[in-house]
This record gives sequence, C-alpha cells and structure tokens, in this order.
Amino acid sequence: MSPYYLVLAQLGGSSGPQTLVFIGLLFAIMYFVMIRPQQKQLKDQRTMLAALKKGDDVITQGGLFGKVFAVADKVVTLEVANGVRVRVLKSSVQGKVNVAEEEKADEKKGEEKKEEK
Repeated sequence: MSPYYLVLAQLGGSSGPQTLVFIGLLFAIMYFVMIRPQQKQLKDQRTMLAALKKGDDVITQGGLFGKVFAVADKVVTLEVANGVRVRVLKSSVQGKVNVAEEEKADEKKGEEKKEEK
C-alpha cells in the first residue's frame, strides 16, 4: 500500500471529492497570492517600457541613473552625464524616477544632520 494512503487514513481518511476540493482551493490561493500579482507587475513593466520617450529619467536594474536620449526597438540610449551616453537593453530599465525630488530629499537629510551636530 502507498504511504500516502496510510497518511490519509491516519488523518481521518477524507473522501476523494473532499481531497479534490482541498487541492483546488490550494491552487486558487496560490494563483491569487503568487501568480496574479506577478502577471500584473509584468504587464505594468511592459506598458512602462512601451511608453519610454526621450527626456524621461530612468533607473536600470544595475542601479544606473540616466536620462533617455534615444529609444530604439530593443535598445535605449541613456545620458548619464553631460556628453556621456550608454546603450542598454530596453528590458534592463527598471523604472522611471524623478531625480529632482530625490535630490531635494537628499538635501533635507544633509541639513538635518548638520542641525544635529
């Protein structure tokens, strides 16, 4: 006899339809907790990449900040400094950022540290 049947017998031996309902419920929970959010995130990423245009501030998966200089089919050219351009795969762009707001937040943190001293 299979060890699985022994385990089920020790647990009260639930009938076949109850077991199928339980397994179906587990798959439904896995779908709503893991698969569906991942598909939504992937869809959002694709729409963001399709909407990239010249002048957008972005960050790559490697942590490189830059301004979009040119957009091709699979390649994006980023300007990371004045006159310094880097070509990266479009799929490696993680998201859009607002560099001006981040610089203001960094300045506020610097001012707070000066006040503490």
